Amino acid sequence: MKRRAFLASAAATAGMGVGLGANAQVADLNDAINKAGRQRMLSQRASKAYLALVQNVESRNAQQVLDKSIALFERQLGELKAFAPSPAIRGTYESLDNAWNEFKRELTSMTPGKEEAARVVKLDAAVLALANQGTAQYEAASGKPVGKLVNIAGRQRMLSQRMAKFYLATAMQIDPAGSAAEIGKSRTEFLAALEVLRNAPEATAQIRQELVLADAQWMFFNRGLQRLEGAGASPASMSDVFISSENLLAIMDRVTGLYSEIKT
Repeated sequence: MKRRAFLASAAATAGMGVGLGANAQVADLNDAINKAGRQRMLSQRASKAYLALVQNVESRNAQQVLDKSIALFERQLGELKAFAPSPAIRGTYESLDNAWNEFKRELTSMTPGKEEAARVVKLDAAVLALANQGTAQYEAASGKPVGKLVNIAGRQRMLSQRMAKFYLATAMQIDPAGSAAEIGKSRTEFLAALEVLRNAPEATAQIRQELVLADAQWMFFNRGLQRLEGAGASPASMSDVFISSENLLAIMDRVTGLYSEIKT
């Protein structure tokens, strides 16, 4: 009960990601990398919310997360297409628009179930790949070391949602072996990137302070993930993973924003 109370309190503090994407336009290339990277996260977060809804996990929160993820993805997609500084980048976002429309149709289907959930997980991969391509293109257009750090920090948001998504997929027996392997791969990448962000010369005291919070939230999140390897997923552990993934996302979104504000 104490653990769940902490998670709920942390979720309230983090605002359940309400502050994500506050700016209405792309300000500069760092902001473009931030928002482009956020699209990767939203592909995984939307799937996570869908899988949670199918399994009646945090249903009210999950519906809000799904609705907000769809709305934010579409808004940022328009912003990133309009800001695109080259035909190649614009072409990536036109392709992403097509992949997103197919994914969105499945997310908003009226009859969610295991078969539909498996299709959602499959379709989010195409959206993620194109969103990642766009982020890499914007980082290359920046050509500055801080641009790479914005990309790395932004990728942490996606990894938090990807691990939670595959946790919920495993609970539904959607390719459990493959899902467990993806959690392990994402865990390794997440921890390695934390070290890069913490040790970067550009890391400010505020960034390091946020990363201390990320370390603490990671402990709760990872403990939930590890229950798959023991007793398996329970309604309580699925709820814990959903909430702690939202908390971790909010922290890493702040870190990404702080890196994107560095002007070098």
